Amino acid sequence: MFQRHVSRRMSFVASLLIVFTLILSACGGAGGAAGGPKQSIGQGEGQVDIIAWAGYIERGESDPAYDWVTQFEKDTGCKVNVKVAATSDEMVTLMNQGGFDLVTASGDASNRLISGGKVQEVNISLIPSWKNVDERLQNAPWHTVNGKHYGTPYQWGPNVLMYNTAAFPTPPTSWEVVFKEMTLADGQSNKGRVQAYDGPIYIADAALYLKATKPELGITDPYALTKPQFDAAVALLTEQRALVQRYWHDAAVQVDDFTNEGTVASGSWPYQVNLLKSSGLPVDSTIPQEGVTGWADTTMMHINAPHPNCGYKWMEWSLNPRSQGDIAAWFGSVPAVPEACMSSDLLTDTGCGVNGFDNFAKIAFWKTPSTDCGNGKNECVPYSDWTTAYLGIKGK
Repeated sequence: MFQRHVSRRMSFVASLLIVFTLILSACGGAGGAAGGPKQSIGQGEGQVDIIAWAGYIERGESDPAYDWVTQFEKDTGCKVNVKVAATSDEMVTLMNQGGFDLVTASGDASNRLISGGKVQEVNISLIPSWKNVDERLQNAPWHTVNGKHYGTPYQWGPNVLMYNTAAFPTPPTSWEVVFKEMTLADGQSNKGRVQAYDGPIYIADAALYLKATKPELGITDPYALTKPQFDAAVALLTEQRALVQRYWHDAAVQVDDFTNEGTVASGSWPYQVNLLKSSGLPVDSTIPQEGVTGWADTTMMHINAPHPNCGYKWMEWSLNPRSQGDIAAWFGSVPAVPEACMSSDLLTDTGCGVNGFDNFAKIAFWKTPSTDCGNGKNECVPYSDWTTAYLGIKGK
């Protein structure tokens, strides 16, 4: 009797082990917090679901010349489905909800996703093109924690000052044109004709301006602000509120506002600048003397990605020089792979220079504010307070 019970119990345990092994095999080997990064890439699951910024993943629908999706789908059998997100906060929310494989996260979202356990460590040995990634990005703090990589670099660039050339015959040299009321060259006030970014991270833009114009505040990092520094930035944005025509987060809406609503100046992405200029509108952009904030985006994989094999295949594909160059040409960004600067007919050999390849050190890249001031002190204002304060500014 005893031997029969033992035999049945051992048989049950063996069955569990078999089932567990099959589950792991179906998942492609390993992946997730407990199992560590994947160790091999299996057959594609037929699709990959990606959260991305507008204009980041094109299949020729906007312009037939810009298509870095169709060939990937043919080569891998992985259909690309894209959910466009307008802000980093929206990306974090969508990733928290789950059901997606990848996200093109900026630095103000990536560290939140890592610390929140929503993205998995990436095995860069499964991504052959990793070796071609710009050395300035390979170990960047917005995707590398304790030597572990949580994504592959995608594109980077500045938050430029976009302006209407009729209102500004001479390019503006300072962010003052969006923060302070003034009469412009066309004889009209800038009140009701400027925009601000619709996200708490925009407080860093105010801090960057104050860093240059009020050195007595002692701001060194626009994302690591003590309470007095933070209060000064909030006060500036509260003053700006009376000037703002719209807090923008939708690139298409901002393009329409510059086209039809009389908007003449705003922080923006090169993507909108390119769209407006290609339509023949009197628009250009500049990097003001105070500098700019910017974004370096990372393709990150959800901790419970439904289609991890297709996800890895996409990350590898996204790093090929042709795709990188085409993306940069369309978005106005800088490729994460330097070889792309000479590999895309759309970008051309001068495109990387025009888009700011040499401006890396001039950009204060987005990152998530925390209490850590970076100097051993924990007296800085965390992102949750940035969110509360910005909602208050917009609600005035």
